[in-house]
Amino acid sequence: MAIVASSSSSSSVVINNEVFISFRGDTRKNFTSHLYSALCRKGIRTYRDYPNLERGEEISPALSRAIEKSKISMVVFSKEYASSRWCLDELVHILRCKNERGQIVLPVFYNIDPSDIKKLTGSYAIAFAAHEECFEPNKVKEWRDALTAAADLSGFHSQDEYESELIEKIVEDVWRKLNRLPQIAMDSKGLVGIGERLEEIESLLCKPNPRGIGLWGMGGIGKTTLARAIFNRYFYQFKSRCFLENVRENSQKYGLAHLEIKLFSTLLDLRNLETVDHFVRNRLIGNKVLIVLDDIDDIDQLEKLIGDGSWFGEGSKIIITTRDKQVILSADKEVYEVKPLNFEKALQLFQFNAFRTKPSTTFSELSRELVNYTGRNPLALKVLGSSLHSQTVEYWVNTLNKLKLIPDPKIQKVLKISYDGLDDKQQDILLDIACFLRGETRDFIVSVLDNCDLFASLGIEVLMNKSLITIIKGKVWMHDLIQEMGWEIVRQQSIKHLGRRSRLWIPQDVYHVLDNNEGTEEIEGIYLDIRLELFTS
Repeated sequence: MAIVASSSSSSSVVINNEVFISFRGDTRKNFTSHLYSALCRKGIRTYRDYPNLERGEEISPALSRAIEKSKISMVVFSKEYASSRWCLDELVHILRCKNERGQIVLPVFYNIDPSDIKKLTGSYAIAFAAHEECFEPNKVKEWRDALTAAADLSGFHSQDEYESELIEKIVEDVWRKLNRLPQIAMDSKGLVGIGERLEEIESLLCKPNPRGIGLWGMGGIGKTTLARAIFNRYFYQFKSRCFLENVRENSQKYGLAHLEIKLFSTLLDLRNLETVDHFVRNRLIGNKVLIVLDDIDDIDQLEKLIGDGSWFGEGSKIIITTRDKQVILSADKEVYEVKPLNFEKALQLFQFNAFRTKPSTTFSELSRELVNYTGRNPLALKVLGSSLHSQTVEYWVNTLNKLKLIPDPKIQKVLKISYDGLDDKQQDILLDIACFLRGETRDFIVSVLDNCDLFASLGIEVLMNKSLITIIKGKVWMHDLIQEMGWEIVRQQSIKHLGRRSRLWIPQDVYHVLDNNEGTEEIEGIYLDIRLELFTS
């Protein structure tokens, strides 16, 4: 029979389970009970039924649905398993789901040899002798074929194994398999352009005596997605592992002490941990760990959570994601810069989110314009693509025209996090570059801004480390979305009154303010190329 965890009626079942266990009652109060508890402690949703469940001629629709909805069906073969016609019916249905739905089937041979199952010897021979007297030949043959097929599957054997160690291995294998499945689903749902990047990151992680790696790049560029993919690919190789999300945001909300407790509770699989002291940390000395610290923005966060990591065991992997390159350098870790997607991959990601199915040729040119607008930033591609799903051509055109004037707020919110982390002078430098100086040489920008007491050389280094600007052949550039963020910050200073904005750089705006004498003391800078012909009224 299957284990069913419910105290309500048999018609009220939870079908959003991950593992279905089929077993006979001779293992209910020992092995299967311990296995079920271990799976639950790991957070794996496991289907169980009642010990006193009434049985009809066939397995119930609820039980059939529970098997079908499960990602993994685990069959605990014991000496008495074949004596139950309901267990055999469950096995037939499980194997049908394997063949038709691709469900994972994991056999556990508990105190029985697979050859006894395949050849129907021992207790299985006795059970089938009884079945042949009570059931139709076709039914008996169906059961026999199912046992033969299941006995050939790769699984776990209890012989010469301590039960606790066997259960631990099973749970780890189930955990690994379950965490592989979401990654496959992500790939099928538009995780585009990740393969080559993963290979590059893996090559860094595989270096002898790795110091760890930092994924660095602008907001929305895909750092967390890559880190999660690496974690999902390798976590099963580590007994102690943790993916600690949103360190920057959660440290502001709850404090670093809270995150430290969460990290070590996960690594050590402890409940009700109230503080992390030397005793707790010492339990991890020499252990092989996999740790991802997502969205670090201060070296103090790293120091508080794991120090330099030298006390972890050989083969440990430490991965951090950050917008600030200096955090990685200060931690003495390898830097991997996450860059925008190439155009074809960017177009593929955008079209997946915009159409979900085969892209429409009607929107081909508009799709390319919108991809160019995003600067091939994955977050922007997803946000814009999703917002345009099932919309008309006219809606697409209007959206593109609006974006040229007013950036998308969801994208801006993510990008502005980096701006908010700057001091006042650094913010001024960013806005001056966005509004006036993008594309100028570094030396020229420094000479101009130093006259404004902005300590430009230091500020430019900070902006570079935070992925807000780049220097190519001596000239300062920034991503189009970052520049638009700067423009929008200035626009929000006074949406209706141009003369109350800190910077003016659009010729028509400059002319309007000067012609109407609307200038105020809020204006800090005006850029005007006198070679341009201004519009006049």
